[in-house]
Amino acid sequence: MTGIPTALVLPEAGRPALAFGAAVAFAAAAWRAGFLTASGALAAGLLAWGVLALGGWAWAAPGLTFFVLSSLLSRWGRRRKAVATRLAEKGARRDAGQVAANGGVAGLLLAAHALWPHPALYWGFVGAFAAAAADTWGTEVGTYYGRPTRSVLTGRRVPPGTSGGVSVPGTAASLLGAAVVFGSALPFASPFPGGAPEAAVGLLVAGGALAGAFLDSLLGATVQARYRLPEGTLTERREHDGLPLPLAAGVPWVTNDRVNLACTAAGAAVPLLALLF
Repeated sequence: MTGIPTALVLPEAGRPALAFGAAVAFAAAAWRAGFLTASGALAAGLLAWGVLALGGWAWAAPGLTFFVLSSLLSRWGRRRKAVATRLAEKGARRDAGQVAANGGVAGLLLAAHALWPHPALYWGFVGAFAAAAADTWGTEVGTYYGRPTRSVLTGRRVPPGTSGGVSVPGTAASLLGAAVVFGSALPFASPFPGGAPEAAVGLLVAGGALAGAFLDSLLGATVQARYRLPEGTLTERREHDGLPLPLAAGVPWVTNDRVNLACTAAGAAVPLLALLF
């Protein structure tokens, strides 16, 4: 029993072709809307094709909810978030690396489900996107409001948008993002594994998402690579005005994409392991 109604999966006959057409349309629309770079559109299109071909709409809903709402949120208040955006490694248009960081763990869980169907894998999949939403929503809302932001490691005040920084509005937005992604899966996924109550599964997904977002902040404050701008501010960007910046903290290969990958892995692990064992 997968816990996912078969009626909500694409028809077997012609499913790959239908999925391919839908994935191409999605990737093209996202690129035209400015949500994705060319490489990001290619990566997102391939992921969407796999999700629709192997899983169907029940699996597509959480990923689509994360992507559309997070992309819109990234555009919200761009002028107000300009200073914080300057500290981020990449802009609002997601490239292939960002797509892999946010959707790679979910894609692996979908592939595992195709080989060994188990409802826990679905909720791990949802948990991965819930964690991605928690991280993204927390960052976007936290930098927009610019409220007191503190290092998750030391508790000291840091500029909004700083790696490893947390704030009250950002934390509230993280929880809301996880809840919205979980809610997008509810119409498609019943019964729950082992007869688990809906609220219990929701708490597992939300707990995993918040754990992933916390891990993201912790890694951002410790091992993520940060570089020093000429005025002394730390940034995730390696270059400024075409010139390389000196490494000020962290490990060079620990990029924001790799930190985000760890975030989604943690978000998936909590509901997956709890429902498996």
